[in-house]
Amino acid sequence: MKRIRYTKFTGDLSSSFGLEDLMQALSDFLLDSGFNDPYSQFQEFNDQTLDNLRDAIKQALESGDIFDEEAQEKFDQLDADQVEELVDQIIQKMQEQNFINAEMPEQGQGQQGEGNGEARFEVTDKAMDFLGYKALRELLGPLGKSNLGRHDTRHEAAGVETNGSSKLYEFGDTLNLDLTATLSSVFAREGIRTAVEGEENTPLNIEYSDLHVQQADYTSSCATVVLLDCSHSMILYGEDRFTPAKRVAMALAHLIRTQFPGDTLNLVLFHDSAEEIPVSQLSRVKVGPHYTNTREGLRLAQRILARQTKDMKQIVMITDGKPSALTLADGRIYKNAFGLDPLVIEETLQEVSRCKRSNIMINTFMLASDFSLVQFVQKVSAMCRGKAYFTSPENLGNYLLMDFMSRRMKTVH
Repeated sequence: MKRIRYTKFTGDLSSSFGLEDLMQALSDFLLDSGFNDPYSQFQEFNDQTLDNLRDAIKQALESGDIFDEEAQEKFDQLDADQVEELVDQIIQKMQEQNFINAEMPEQGQGQQGEGNGEARFEVTDKAMDFLGYKALRELLGPLGKSNLGRHDTRHEAAGVETNGSSKLYEFGDTLNLDLTATLSSVFAREGIRTAVEGEENTPLNIEYSDLHVQQADYTSSCATVVLLDCSHSMILYGEDRFTPAKRVAMALAHLIRTQFPGDTLNLVLFHDSAEEIPVSQLSRVKVGPHYTNTREGLRLAQRILARQTKDMKQIVMITDGKPSALTLADGRIYKNAFGLDPLVIEETLQEVSRCKRSNIMINTFMLASDFSLVQFVQKVSAMCRGKAYFTSPENLGNYLLMDFMSRRMKTVH
């Protein structure tokens, strides 16, 4: 369906389009993962500097996808200086509307390379939330209509949002009285009393056993940790597997925040070691020259989930390779990228067993299909009552979101 966007006209081209459209057009640049895609229009801009942002905006404006026909004709008539002035106005508006800021980003392993003294920018929480919303819309589009909401169960509890039924009051219930059921209990025991002319009305004798409260559907809550592999293999073999994984993590974060407000989502990167980062920092995460320390990621995820008091606890692991690193007792990192190292596999499976004992389910989304990896992932899934999905970057989001929502709609016993 064709849409018409109404904006305030101020006489300049920078007000003839919405910044949301520009942010969507720049999403590949803003979510760069360190993969040099020869088919990307932003392949030359592999760093988030203001100079690269200016060039990326120019390319987006020249593509013809931002302006309408009349505005595009005006843009084509601008000289080089006027284009530079227009880009300056756009960047200023992006800062005023809190899509970007020019502060220096924090440095962290697996996130940001060494600075070179150039003026830099970072994507704000507002921009990340918008990109997450757009990613969620794109991923849910092929799925058709979905019944999004909280995690409904077959259990009932006294609450505020009623479902039409009632129960006898028990100590600790929310005192949301069902007046009809309560009075019916009183009248059934003592009969209907009428006022005698000339006398005051006799008060009703309501006893504890008469109290009925409205029933409400009990909704469960879930704590989720997304384990995101940022080892070097995620951008090898001529395919960018990391950027789609980032988009899916952003979409999942937006889904949980808007549709399941009682849930929690934490993001953990695992590579030579593991680290937790805020979802708002995900745009700056890049793949580094790292190995895959799956056990350390599982350890950190367990520590995070141990602090949660939710009904369900789960780990969503997105990876494309076998465990190839291990943190030894003395803190050294043992690495072996050749085959399935028995020591690394044994220690990783022991960590999976600890997850099982803690009632943590692990669902693995594997972006590879080697026979040895299939066996390893299936064993992990069997140990933790989870599922294994062998998918590709193109349909990763569909698989993950379908799995997440279908399990949320199922009853909890």
